[in-house]
Amino acid sequence: MTTKEQFAALWAQLGTVEGACCRVMMGEYVLYYEGRVIGGIYDGRVLVKDLPAARRLLPQTEYQLPYPGAKLMLRLPLPAEPAWLAALFAALAAEVPSPCKNKKK
Repeated sequence: MTTKEQFAALWAQLGTVEGACCRVMMGEYVLYYEGRVIGGIYDGRVLVKDLPAARRLLPQTEYQLPYPGAKLMLRLPLPAEPAWLAALFAALAAEVPSPCKNKKK
């Protein structure tokens, strides 16, 4: 489980990207960019979805499981330049489908 201190240290860097936000979910943090899930913070590690953009921009990065039974994700190497993070987040968000809107009954 990611501690509040670990989250604060990681968010100090990730939060510099305009349009990025995190939400707490089951003791970990889901990472959003412009309303789309692109990854999360799991056990003090920043992991992003295994998408073509992630594989292209993170060619040397190792695959890791965020939790047992989950799909493999790519570990984000930190520290990283804010401009590079913004480009990565935008590329990932472009490949993630738009969130479904709940239909009113």
